Amino acid sequence: MPRRFTYAATGVDRNVRAESKKALNSLAKTYTFSRYGKIVELPFGNIFPFHDLYLDFVIEGVGTKVFLAQLADKHDTIAIDGIAMAVNDVIRSGAKPFAVSDNIHEQISDPTLMREWMKGIIKGAEEADCIVPSGETGDVAELIKGIVDGKGFDMVFASVGEVAKENVIYGRNIKPGDVIIGLRSSGLHSNGISLARRILFKQWGGKYGPDDVPAGLDRKVVLEALEPTMIYVKPFLRATREINVKAAVHITGDAYLKFNKLTRFSKGIGFEFNNFKPQAIFTLIQETAKQLKGTITDEEMFKTFNMGWGFALVVEKAAAERTIELLNKSGGQAEQIGQIKKAEGVRILHKNRKILLK
Repeated sequence: MPRRFTYAATGVDRNVRAESKKALNSLAKTYTFSRYGKIVELPFGNIFPFHDLYLDFVIEGVGTKVFLAQLADKHDTIAIDGIAMAVNDVIRSGAKPFAVSDNIHEQISDPTLMREWMKGIIKGAEEADCIVPSGETGDVAELIKGIVDGKGFDMVFASVGEVAKENVIYGRNIKPGDVIIGLRSSGLHSNGISLARRILFKQWGGKYGPDDVPAGLDRKVVLEALEPTMIYVKPFLRATREINVKAAVHITGDAYLKFNKLTRFSKGIGFEFNNFKPQAIFTLIQETAKQLKGTITDEEMFKTFNMGWGFALVVEKAAAERTIELLNKSGGQAEQIGQIKKAEGVRILHKNRKILLK
């Protein structure tokens, strides 16, 4: 019986995480402190009123992708991932991000590393159309350990955006027959990295050295895994100016399971996906697991990785063609990837198989 590789086996148990997150419900006690009106709950977070606008405020991290930057000794793109994770979350509500801020904890201050990190911050801010008015760094040698002595670090980014009440994307009124438009990812992005590392890199018990170029790739495996997360701000917001977007999903942690969160706001619906063109690194992960005398099921892949689509929009069928046109003209790579069904649940049609995610 082949060993089954799962995200949980790497220390990321989505069930335990979901149970832990229930404690966050207690934060509702703070909502009475809102000075300008009621907090608005949305499928993937809350927005809050500020004068005649709503603000969407998000904080996100890069996670263990920092290890890949250390393994490659390449630090000029990792901050793009942090900014992408934050601003791509902000735009789900229809908000336009206007500022980002960083918190970098490092093992020991290193001016060379800091200059490289700033390159990524500036590049990410340009792609997101955001200012970076502030940030924080700290030396925490007892807290942060890296895989290269003295070069450990962690990155967290916050972003704030604004949206008028009439432009908020509530996730309501999604109906069977609506379509799901996907925006192409650039690869792994910043999710499932712990599982990818475990399979791909000798450093964590996997197969390859960082400089190896496995069949199917055209560059070093560590550079493929380190490819920065796409920033979808410009194409998405361009589309929302013309199209009624019913919902937006940033396909990150829990991958396609995330779509189930929309059912709290639109009842009696399910999701079917039938268009996948995963980049070579996803195939490599599954095939390498077999070579390590194990397996990663298709279900686990779709619950952990973006499988080629990093962001998704739900729109009416009549608007699908125009939505794709607008997204592509604005720098995205968009296609219809699925549709809304009456049957509840998330169904994946891939490799002539039907997979029901649970």
